[in-house]
Amino acid sequence: MQQKAVVRKSPTDFLNHIQGRRVFVRLNSGIDYKGVLACLDGYMNIALEQTEEYVDGELRNRYGDAFIRGNNVLYISTA
Repeated sequence: MQQKAVVRKSPTDFLNHIQGRRVFVRLNSGIDYKGVLACLDGYMNIALEQTEEYVDGELRNRYGDAFIRGNNVLYISTA
């Protein structure tokens, strides 16, 4: 029986890996943003490029660049 190596990744590893990729960000308010993750810091402040804002699943706005304050972020995932 072949054993698989367990690779443990931290949240920091995940965030470093998705930088420069399209992401989905949900805020505590329920508003969603999709865009390219430009950068983020230790407080989860997020800078997005080519950003789209969705309210109740409906596209509301498009922004070139957007900055999201970390204390508003519920979660971030790859798009």
